[in-house]
Amino acid sequence: MQGRLRNEPLVVEIESECAHCGQPLHFMVDSELAWQVQEREATPLVFEPDVDFAHLTAPTIINDY
Repeated sequence: MQGRLRNEPLVVEIESECAHCGQPLHFMVDSELAWQVQEREATPLVFEPDVDFAHLTAPTIINDY
């Protein structure tokens, strides 16, 4: 979202872990939601929630989630 607002491509590097087994996960997501995982055997689920932006009521998008 931030990349689209600024009209420039952005990439985020994320360090996380599997909620099931606890294995570390390192991946990158760009402003077009293309993603790449560092661990070859990992197959994480990456998604963007379906949000009706016209009906958000909280002060920030984080609060509406």
